[in-house]
Amino acid sequence: MFVDDKFIRPFIGDVLVVILIYCFVKAFWKINSSIVAVSVFAFACIIEILQYFKFVNYLGLQKYKVMVVILGSTFDWKDILAYAIGTIIVMCLENRKVITN
Repeated sequence: MFVDDKFIRPFIGDVLVVILIYCFVKAFWKINSSIVAVSVFAFACIIEILQYFKFVNYLGLQKYKVMVVILGSTFDWKDILAYAIGTIIVMCLENRKVITN
């Protein structure tokens, strides 16, 4: 929102948001890790698809910058790639934890 770069906030931020949502869900509910990871990935993809259809404008929230940042306003295939990378990171870390325990 306050930083205008082309890689860290848009790409790494999307990787981290998937990990953050995953950790949030796992902190409150005891659900199979794979189910949570795939569900978070699906949720992120749905939000991205809604961006393609300008969902923020449809809701009339385009004038609220915070909502535009949270929901996003532009569809990009690279975002879906970032969500996939975040999901892969989570699944690898969870599988590593299972192996070492």
